[in-house]
Amino acid sequence: MKMKKISKKIYRTFIFIIGFILSPLSWWNDLIINIPISYLFALPFGMINRNLFIPLLILGYWLTNIMGIIMMHYGSKELFKKNKNPKILRYELIKMLVVTTMYTVLIAILVLNGILKFPTEYLRKNG
Repeated sequence: MKMKKISKKIYRTFIFIIGFILSPLSWWNDLIINIPISYLFALPFGMINRNLFIPLLILGYWLTNIMGIIMMHYGSKELFKKNKNPKILRYELIKMLVVTTMYTVLIAILVLNGILKFPTEYLRKNG
């Protein structure tokens, strides 16, 4: 019985860590984790219709952040039994939304300036 409880804690900790990596709390890894996942998410849709690529790139980015928050919540249910102050939780949620919005603007700027493109555009020769 005790081993089952320990393995459940390890599993929940693993889910929490993955969630933290995907969440807006880990703003430092968006360029190496969330945006590439979003890019891969949008790619098949962009192959169907190129106009879908940019909106689904942004949607994919938001989904990775939301999934991270959900995974953190699920993983932390048993890890942190004490109730936190609702004001602190509200502040953290607002902070996450602001950071996610800032990265969404960054993605839009990268796309509008031609830095982040549909894959076939990287293969075309200039001139």
